Amino acid sequence: MMFGKEIYATRRAVLRQSLREGVVLLIGNDEAGINYADNTYPFRQDSTFLYYFGLSQPGLYAIIDAESGEDILFGDDASIDSIVWTGPQPTMRSLADSAAVASVGTVEALKEYLKKVMRAEKRMLYLPPYRPEHKLKILELLRIMPWEVRHSYELCHWVVKQRIYKSDDEIVEINRACLLTAEIHERVIRETRIGMRESDLAAIVCKMAQEHNFALAFPTIATVNGQTLHNHYHGNVIKEGDMLLLDAGVETEMGYAGDMSSTIPAGKRFTQRQRDVYDVAVAAHLAAVNALRPGVPFESIYDLAAETIMEGLQSLGLTKGNAAEAVRLGAHALFFPCGLGHMMGLDVHDMENLGEVYVGYDGRPKSTQFGRKSLRLARPLEPGFVITVEPGIYFIPELIDQWRSQRLFTDFINYDKVEAYKDFGGIRNEEDYYISRDGAILLGHKIPLTADEVEAARN
Repeated sequence: MMFGKEIYATRRAVLRQSLREGVVLLIGNDEAGINYADNTYPFRQDSTFLYYFGLSQPGLYAIIDAESGEDILFGDDASIDSIVWTGPQPTMRSLADSAAVASVGTVEALKEYLKKVMRAEKRMLYLPPYRPEHKLKILELLRIMPWEVRHSYELCHWVVKQRIYKSDDEIVEINRACLLTAEIHERVIRETRIGMRESDLAAIVCKMAQEHNFALAFPTIATVNGQTLHNHYHGNVIKEGDMLLLDAGVETEMGYAGDMSSTIPAGKRFTQRQRDVYDVAVAAHLAAVNALRPGVPFESIYDLAAETIMEGLQSLGLTKGNAAEAVRLGAHALFFPCGLGHMMGLDVHDMENLGEVYVGYDGRPKSTQFGRKSLRLARPLEPGFVITVEPGIYFIPELIDQWRSQRLFTDFINYDKVEAYKDFGGIRNEEDYYISRDGAILLGHKIPLTADEVEAARN
């Protein structure tokens, strides 16, 4: 699936006008073998390649010449040996036509083309190589040594400046992903039961994605050990007193993602201790959502969520002192050691391969403070952004032990009380929002958030 070809032509024209000079080399992804060449992982095209050309076939390269105004698509037509295994494949000419590209060439022709560009001493621009084969291709195509690989900061800047503002067409596509993502979470909330394996619930996510011909936007997190932020192990049996943290999302045929999280009691009700902490996490979530509007720095919303967590935990006896001061110094990171959210679009963490400093910080340096340094998005919000909101509360035994042994932040943390929560796990709830001119619009549809809503859905 693609947008209309004129959309891709316009996107490339905007990039050319922004750069004014230089030749952009975009490298599409290849098939990647799991354990031998013909047994491959599911193919996923490079997102920037998708953005400018919309083509989701392996083995493609493209040139965007900012000086001549020329776009060229390079790749090889399928051989009869390939067709025997894969069936008929679109020709390079038909692919180029579908993306409004006038010129096509083979991979060998690309090598000759690049030789001419380098002889003419034109400026070559390429993005950071995030896959090993990308770097190897750059070495071969540009005939440079490994230490000479230098991606273009200017190209990163202009690509981010385009991709960060979602068009109406993109919002429709992202919302398709969010709608199914919401349905998946609702079903898992309903069906979670004591005695099930985490893998039973992860399987629901896969099944519902495939029923709609969607892919997973990222490896599913379905865990009773929610204190581990990215826990992809699914072998535990759900027991009485557990909470399941589900972080799951799908992406459409065009590659646009949804990303939501839910925290679900193993039984039909939260225990009182679970509900007490869960309510604090929800309060932080709602405070962050209510603060979403253009012009507000996302880092200030992160501070608001962190202060809400510290104030709420103080009511439970776990923290003390001034919440704002605790957050400024970093004491909150014992419970909230990650960011508040991230950009979302063609990547679930949109454009993260280009660098968080460009995407989430508009070029300014990140903090080095533990916890705050994991904030992926800090810049002021603008209309057209699509972001996630996902504050959480985590009791990580190893982190608690380390901080207590080092006597860190004893003015703000009651370690004797915290000790009793080392078996608690973690809580996270996540929603996706489009920043409009007036505020923020929920993408997908509302899923159970408050403890009462979750418990009602469990009946």
